[in-house]
Amino acid sequence: MNRLALTSMMFLVASACGGNPPTGASLTTTPDVLPAGPSALDDPDSAAFPPPLVDTTQIISGGPPPDGIPPIDQPLFRSIADAEQSLEDSEAVVVVDIGGDARAYPVEILIWHEIVNDTVGGVPIAVTYCPLCNSAISYLREVRGVETTFGTSGMLYASALVMYDRATESLWTHFDGRAVAGMLAGEELEQIASPLISWGDFKTAYPDGQVLSRETGFRRNYGQNPYFGYDDPDTAPFLFRGTADERARAKERVVGVSIGDSSKAFALSAISGDEARATNAEVGTQPIVIFWKAGQTTALEGANTSDGRDVGSVGVFSPEAGGESLTFEASQSGFVDVETGSIWDITGRAVSGELEGMTLERIPHLDTFWFAWATYRPGTELVASS
Repeated sequence: MNRLALTSMMFLVASACGGNPPTGASLTTTPDVLPAGPSALDDPDSAAFPPPLVDTTQIISGGPPPDGIPPIDQPLFRSIADAEQSLEDSEAVVVVDIGGDARAYPVEILIWHEIVNDTVGGVPIAVTYCPLCNSAISYLREVRGVETTFGTSGMLYASALVMYDRATESLWTHFDGRAVAGMLAGEELEQIASPLISWGDFKTAYPDGQVLSRETGFRRNYGQNPYFGYDDPDTAPFLFRGTADERARAKERVVGVSIGDSSKAFALSAISGDEARATNAEVGTQPIVIFWKAGQTTALEGANTSDGRDVGSVGVFSPEAGGESLTFEASQSGFVDVETGSIWDITGRAVSGELEGMTLERIPHLDTFWFAWATYRPGTELVASS
């Protein structure tokens, strides 16, 4: 595959992997369990592979080689107290909570690495972040019951991160966790809920939580934004070759939710407000509630990841607790269910009232740009602001 001519944005992307030599692909096959064969990093169209799920001519180089943007394979963590000096309350963190093991992955670090291979609550996961489509998604890093790790391929599909697994070197789309080319084409990873919330809200909700350390083994300018000015709805996505869905601007922020065969995108402007807002809705036949509260800044706008405008934090939940269906409203003290008057926080936990201590079931969602959601969920319903 021929590399594209370098553009100013490609120099920007390449800068995110400078300072250390690329690690390169590390192929560890398990032929007794997973199929052995050639690497899709070398040729995604090999005759040895099952049919690809996408047009492989649209899988294009983004600049760096495989693992040129280096994943974090041996993450270290620190306490909230130790992280306080380097994080602003409004900074975005990706949150994973499995069995009470709550961890925050600051976007100021993920923006330089894009993948963290970790084990949380005894569960092997890959926390992934794509700056170009503004999305954080986590997956169980097991395929057919075999644990593996994931790397960055250096390629993009629809301007989104393409990952590769280190067991077979198949190519996977970050946005929906599907193997689209290689020996595992057709496989799909199990998604793990991992919302983006503010550092301040993480500290409040998880006082004993752990925070990904800047001690990554790589030298990076953590806190600086290598994608300065990218979060601008009036600009075009980098290397996007698809057909833009004209119902919204390509880089308008949306909250995307898929349940079964149904998907719906909510424009951020439709579910946000002055301080907090609760949106009671449905996706397909499934009732959901969307919590939004102010206080989280975008990492992709200013020169530093803490300098962007306030876009707020989002949580999406099944509105049921204690065997009762609930309807929510926002108040100055939090999110209130009409039925019991209990107050809930942005993580879906009742912090006071009759249902105190209960937790709403979290529904995985994506805070992302419209072009990405519409590409991976064609025909999706859009709830726009009135």
